Amino acid sequence: MTEQDDWEREFDHRWANSAEHKEPSARARMLAARWKDNPPNPAPFRADAEPVPRRSSWASTAMVFGCVVAIMVLIGLVQYSSAG
Repeated sequence: MTEQDDWEREFDHRWANSAEHKEPSARARMLAARWKDNPPNPAPFRADAEPVPRRSSWASTAMVFGCVVAIMVLIGLVQYSSAG
């Protein structure tokens, strides 16, 4: 037999996946035993640790407007200095 045949026989995933009974992993067994007496509290999917404070829409608008004005002033200064 070749080395490839040994590899395929040793790691035959089709045979393993076709097994009728699949044993849960060690972590799954540990969590099942822990949660049997003390089930976890329901939690939303990927919940934040703490709520994030929201900015007001006015603050965001003012920041965008300020950046646009600053860019316009900078462009004007560059054009003024290159013209004179």
